[in-house]
Amino acid sequence: MSTLTTLNDFRKLLAELPGPSLTAENAVRTREPQLTKPPGSLGRLEELSLWMAAWQDNTSPKIDTIEAHVFAGNHGITAQGVSAYPPEVTQQMVANFENGGAAINQLCKTFDVKLQVHALDLDTPTADFSVQPAMTETDCVKALRFGMDQMGESVDILCLGEMGIGNTTVSAAICHALFGETAAFWTGPGTGVEGDVLAHKAEVIAASVLFHKPHINDGLDVLCCLGGRELAAITGAIIAARINRVPVLLDGYVATAAAAILNGFNGAALDHCQIAHTSAEPGHIKLAEALQQKPLLDFGMRLGEASGAVLAVGLLKAAANCHNGMATFAEAGVTDKD
Repeated sequence: MSTLTTLNDFRKLLAELPGPSLTAENAVRTREPQLTKPPGSLGRLEELSLWMAAWQDNTSPKIDTIEAHVFAGNHGITAQGVSAYPPEVTQQMVANFENGGAAINQLCKTFDVKLQVHALDLDTPTADFSVQPAMTETDCVKALRFGMDQMGESVDILCLGEMGIGNTTVSAAICHALFGETAAFWTGPGTGVEGDVLAHKAEVIAASVLFHKPHINDGLDVLCCLGGRELAAITGAIIAARINRVPVLLDGYVATAAAAILNGFNGAALDHCQIAHTSAEPGHIKLAEALQQKPLLDFGMRLGEASGAVLAVGLLKAAANCHNGMATFAEAGVTDKD
């Protein structure tokens, strides 16, 4: 970790990411057809058990220790009137998380997930990226490393989410810079803007991306110019999870935008990640399609807080328990197909 002091250090790291365990994959593929069910009858649950085992490098998927990390940050771009709420709400919601009063607290309690909340310099928002880069390289590297440092040594599944007034504007700007289309294509209501304010939000994003375009060569440049500390921390956590062989559940639009930063460096950089749900924020399903991922759930949620990611933990538990606990045809004395 101490060697990661520049963005070029991260670029080199991203070129050498470990892949899935073929040994674990083969073990799951061998056991699955022997279980007392028609082949493929559990659909995506079977895919999830294979995915977990392969990225955990374990012949059976593990779900003993699950953590949710919520990263919070503030954004200078809110000075442009792109959000329905003031930046102070970020700190107030962090306090709500810490006091156990938010939706994510109840969901973590439901699925036995350990919640950790990380506030990143909330009193010092990133710069207004309509007039200058959101972060210096030093600040960006610091946030990336912070996210990496939160990765526990014995985590089986990592859920990632965020809190930050203005961060749907940041996410839309990142997507516009990474994938093209128009700014309006990626821009949604966020915390509830509509009409002229929504149109203004898209205009600010379009102008900002155009302003920074000469200085953008890859996703890490995008992160510096248009991102936020909480998004950079999520990106760092995703990298650390890959290195430590921990499968990741991404929450909604913001967490997926943070993940998308890595997509251009390595076509398989996000293979250890699943998009947990389709956010009601309209850019999210477009982003999932751009990343060639199919979200696990579609509940019309757009809260953030890692809420959709933790909700999808139930699916992973079901997948792991079915694969690990079902009897084989031989064990159950059930006649297999000819």
